[in-house]
Amino acid sequence: MTTLTIDVADLDSVKDSMKAAFRGEPQGCSYSFRSEERLLSILTANRWAILKALTGAGPLGVRELARRVGRDVKGVHTDTQLLANCGLIDKTEDGKLHLPYDEVRVQLVAKAAA
Repeated sequence: MTTLTIDVADLDSVKDSMKAAFRGEPQGCSYSFRSEERLLSILTANRWAILKALTGAGPLGVRELARRVGRDVKGVHTDTQLLANCGLIDKTEDGKLHLPYDEVRVQLVAKAAA
């Protein structure tokens, strides 16, 4: 099973992960935002529903995706354009939408102030 982990990480953490990957250490599949605010502005409830519908589904057209999430085609098209432009979902050569993972996890962590 392939899992995508969406989280928040600063640039130094991302660089450290890249260096570890170059050394051959498995890192898993991840997508990092620079801030919680950015993650939450991109992953709205409607866009999260799109990611859930695409998870493990194979490539889908916008109309089929809209049917699966119970929304209008124009709104789903707008949201999938944003998700594709930021790299969270892929578009196939024939224009279908694809998320090549069997599972998607979102990690947000709140810690007590030091």
